[in-house]
Amino acid sequence: MLNIACMQYKVYNPCPALEKQVRYYWSLESNPDDLPHSRERIFPDGCIELIFNYRELFIKFENGIASHEQYRTMLYGQLKTFIEVEATGSVGLFSVRFNPAGLQPFINRDVGSLTSRELNITELWGDEGVQLEHDMLKCNSNEERVIIIETFLMQKLQTIAFDNSDVEYCVNALTESEGSITIDLLANQLCIGKRQLERKFNAAVGLSPKMLARIIRFQNTLQLIEKKEFTSFTGVAHDGGFYDQAHFIKDFKEFTGLNPKQYFSENLEMVKHFSFDE
Repeated sequence: MLNIACMQYKVYNPCPALEKQVRYYWSLESNPDDLPHSRERIFPDGCIELIFNYRELFIKFENGIASHEQYRTMLYGQLKTFIEVEATGSVGLFSVRFNPAGLQPFINRDVGSLTSRELNITELWGDEGVQLEHDMLKCNSNEERVIIIETFLMQKLQTIAFDNSDVEYCVNALTESEGSITIDLLANQLCIGKRQLERKFNAAVGLSPKMLARIIRFQNTLQLIEKKEFTSFTGVAHDGGFYDQAHFIKDFKEFTGLNPKQYFSENLEMVKHFSFDE
């Protein structure tokens, strides 16, 4: 099985000029003896990932059936439910983990159009994407990859003008309030119409404010469960910001495909590397 606990997982901080857009970079590498592999579930977390795979490809599953090999380099739009993937061999991944509204300044398109999609890098940046993939995959270390991707992103940041301040304010408020602040209050604070703010938010984040709030609450409860900081499902639901246990179980099933009790019996070690708060 894919034993993430025995893998090398590293986090790299972005340069100060990219901190607003990039949460961090991460790499994951397996050892030669980590075969065979099992399927892993990845849950929604409110962030978009640009992943470079410099070893064996992964297979994506649809409705429990192997669907297709994933791209060598791919961008995952926002997730609204879980996905299932499986490594076919040696694992070597390097990822750019964007903040919820972090991708928008680097692309000339609506982020909402990418939601629930898996894109080849050429769909984002054409020939520039092809060259970036080539440069990233030929690197001898992930430290080199950080330098190359930051050079590329800084170039894009300087050529694409985009004011994201309203949306970034909302994302920060939702995160700090653990998903409890309302869109009405945010719209009032920004002196902007509620519907206009929702449109801007979805275009920049790829989710509605309400959906991001739900995901934040879900990830909060997931962290409590991982750390075993609860005594009952009712308690963890309350501490995670849910109105009641039924509300918690409904969202948990939607985002994971499992009820909370099933979750404890699954091997979901990979999820720790895709959590909203690192």
